[in-house]
Amino acid sequence: MRQQQHLAALFAAAATLLAGTAWAQGQPQQPGNEQVIQPEVERRELRLPKFPSKDFEVGLYAGTYGTENFGASGVAGLRLGYHITEDFFVQGVFAATKVSDEAFRQIFPGGGVFPQEKEKLTYYNLSAGYNVLPGEVFLGRNRAFASQVYVIGGVGSTKFLEQKKQTFNLGFGLRVLFHDRFAWQVDLRDHVYSLDLLGKRTSTQNLELTTGFSYFF
Repeated sequence: MRQQQHLAALFAAAATLLAGTAWAQGQPQQPGNEQVIQPEVERRELRLPKFPSKDFEVGLYAGTYGTENFGASGVAGLRLGYHITEDFFVQGVFAATKVSDEAFRQIFPGGGVFPQEKEKLTYYNLSAGYNVLPGEVFLGRNRAFASQVYVIGGVGSTKFLEQKKQTFNLGFGLRVLFHDRFAWQVDLRDHVYSLDLLGKRTSTQNLELTTGFSYFF
């Protein structure tokens, strides 16, 4: 009796297994790598914002220009520059001052060296610079501004008393960036050119100390 019950249970299990296998074979097979849910996301075309490079510089400056043998006088000029990299830049300037021979007129009452007591001197040059010491300048405890100590040198021309002379300039300066567009500069240059005003052609050293502001765009 028990053997008959055991055989009946085995036949029932086998029948159930066969029926399930037959049903599974009749169903469509789902590929293993097929995604069940297809996302419907509309792609948008993004327009990247165009940020200004701020590599160009324009500025005004003023200070003192020391003409050898004729003393110091006020000078003012325009500065244009282009920053090639974070370290290298090129710069063009144009400036003017008035030189006086008052000291010579006091020595020689009959007249001075110049036709007029004050004569105009203008110069322009194109220079290349290198930022040697980038850093920060602190104003108080909680405020700091980026700074750059640079060296600069170039060549240009100086016009004085109808004489146009090739001029070499060499110097250094400090630039403080108060904003990503505005900067303050202090600049010391030596302008070297030859003059023939006192009866002998000589090479003159003309020191210039200026300060000014620049705008970057």
